[in-house]
Amino acid sequence: MKTIFCVDDSSVVLMSLTAILSKAGFIAEKAASAEEALSKLKSGLKPDLIITDLNMPGKNGIEFIKDVRQMAAMKFVPILFLTTESQQAKRAEAKAAGASGWLVKPVNGDELLNTIKLVLR
Repeated sequence: MKTIFCVDDSSVVLMSLTAILSKAGFIAEKAASAEEALSKLKSGLKPDLIITDLNMPGKNGIEFIKDVRQMAAMKFVPILFLTTESQQAKRAEAKAAGASGWLVKPVNGDELLNTIKLVLR
Protein backbone atom coordinates (compact mmCIF):
# COMPACT_ATOMS: atom_id res chain seq x y z
CA MET A 1 0.00 0.00 0.00
CA LYS A 2 1.34 3.42 -0.98
CA THR A 3 1.58 6.21 1.59
CA ILE A 4 0.62 9.74 0.60
CA PHE A 5 1.56 12.62 2.90
CA CYS A 6 -0.75 15.66 2.74
CA VAL A 7 0.47 19.03 4.05
CA ASP A 8 -2.07 21.88 4.25
CA ASP A 9 -3.02 24.45 6.86
CA SER A 10 -6.73 23.95 6.07
CA SER A 11 -8.31 21.21 8.20
CA VAL A 12 -11.16 20.96 5.65
CA VAL A 13 -8.72 20.30 2.79
CA LEU A 14 -6.80 17.73 4.86
CA MET A 15 -10.03 15.96 5.82
CA SER A 16 -11.20 15.91 2.19
CA LEU A 17 -7.85 14.68 0.83
CA THR A 18 -7.42 11.95 3.44
CA ALA A 19 -10.99 10.72 2.84
CA ILE A 20 -10.46 10.51 -0.94
CA LEU A 21 -7.08 8.81 -0.56
CA SER A 22 -8.19 6.31 2.09
CA LYS A 23 -11.24 5.36 0.03
CA ALA A 24 -8.93 4.77 -2.98
CA GLY A 25 -6.77 2.39 -0.93
CA PHE A 26 -3.86 4.65 0.03
CA ILE A 27 -2.44 5.23 3.50
CA ALA A 28 -3.02 8.95 4.09
CA GLU A 29 -0.75 10.82 6.51
CA LYS A 30 -1.27 14.52 7.22
CA ALA A 31 0.34 17.61 8.69
CA ALA A 32 -1.15 21.08 9.24
CA SER A 33 2.10 22.98 8.58
CA ALA A 34 5.45 22.65 6.82
CA GLU A 35 7.17 22.56 10.21
CA GLU A 36 4.97 19.68 11.44
CA ALA A 37 5.53 17.85 8.15
CA LEU A 38 9.32 18.22 8.36
CA SER A 39 9.22 16.93 11.93
CA LYS A 40 7.30 13.82 10.84
CA LEU A 41 9.69 13.20 7.93
CA LYS A 42 12.72 13.58 10.22
CA SER A 43 11.05 11.14 12.64
CA GLY A 44 11.02 8.44 9.97
CA LEU A 45 7.86 8.88 7.89
CA LYS A 46 8.67 7.63 4.37
CA PRO A 47 5.83 8.59 2.02
CA ASP A 48 5.61 7.48 -1.61
CA LEU A 49 4.19 10.90 -2.54
CA ILE A 50 3.81 14.29 -0.85
CA ILE A 51 0.96 16.71 -1.64
CA THR A 52 1.51 20.21 -0.27
CA ASP A 53 -0.22 23.56 -0.23
CA LEU A 54 1.73 26.64 -1.35
CA ASN A 55 0.36 29.35 0.93
CA MET A 56 0.76 28.34 4.57
CA PRO A 57 1.71 30.33 7.67
CA GLY A 58 5.36 29.91 8.66
CA LYS A 59 7.20 28.13 5.87
CA ASN A 60 5.37 28.18 2.55
CA GLY A 61 5.18 25.18 0.24
CA ILE A 62 8.19 26.18 -1.84
CA GLU A 63 10.39 26.55 1.25
CA PHE A 64 9.04 23.21 2.46
CA ILE A 65 9.97 21.49 -0.82
CA LYS A 66 13.49 22.94 -0.68
CA ASP A 67 13.89 21.52 2.85
CA VAL A 68 12.48 18.12 1.82
CA ARG A 69 14.85 17.92 -1.16
CA GLN A 70 17.81 18.40 1.23
CA MET A 71 16.89 15.12 2.98
CA ALA A 72 18.69 12.17 1.36
CA ALA A 73 15.72 9.79 1.78
CA MET A 74 13.33 12.29 0.17
CA LYS A 75 15.40 13.37 -2.83
CA PHE A 76 13.33 11.42 -5.36
CA VAL A 77 9.91 11.31 -3.68
CA PRO A 78 7.38 12.99 -5.99
CA ILE A 79 5.84 16.19 -4.62
CA LEU A 80 2.58 17.66 -5.94
CA PHE A 81 1.45 21.20 -5.24
CA LEU A 82 -2.25 21.63 -4.47
CA THR A 83 -3.00 25.34 -4.37
CA THR A 84 -5.31 28.15 -5.43
CA GLU A 85 -2.38 29.81 -7.25
CA SER A 86 -2.30 29.34 -11.00
CA GLN A 87 0.36 31.86 -12.06
CA GLN A 88 3.06 30.56 -14.39
CA ALA A 89 5.83 32.27 -12.36
CA LYS A 90 4.79 30.39 -9.20
CA ARG A 91 4.70 27.12 -11.13
CA ALA A 92 8.23 27.75 -12.44
CA GLU A 93 9.44 28.60 -8.92
CA ALA A 94 7.85 25.41 -7.55
CA LYS A 95 9.38 23.29 -10.32
CA ALA A 96 12.81 24.82 -9.67
CA ALA A 97 12.43 23.96 -5.97
CA GLY A 98 11.72 20.33 -6.85
CA ALA A 99 7.95 20.00 -7.32
CA SER A 100 6.86 17.16 -9.61
CA GLY A 101 3.43 18.54 -10.51
CA TRP A 102 0.73 21.12 -9.83
CA LEU A 103 -3.00 20.88 -9.09
CA VAL A 104 -5.27 23.90 -8.71
CA LYS A 105 -7.87 23.96 -5.90
CA PRO A 106 -10.59 22.98 -5.84
CA VAL A 107 -9.59 19.62 -7.31
CA ASN A 108 -12.13 16.84 -7.73
CA GLY A 109 -11.40 13.32 -6.51
CA ASP A 110 -11.06 11.78 -9.98
CA GLU A 111 -8.60 14.44 -11.15
CA LEU A 112 -6.57 14.02 -7.94
CA LEU A 113 -6.44 10.22 -8.21
CA ASN A 114 -5.60 10.27 -11.94
CA THR A 115 -2.71 12.67 -11.29
CA ILE A 116 -1.47 10.50 -8.40
CA LYS A 117 -1.57 7.39 -10.64
CA LEU A 118 0.53 9.19 -13.28
CA VAL A 119 3.08 10.38 -10.73
CA LEU A 120 3.41 7.03 -8.91
CA ARG A 121 4.01 4.90 -12.02
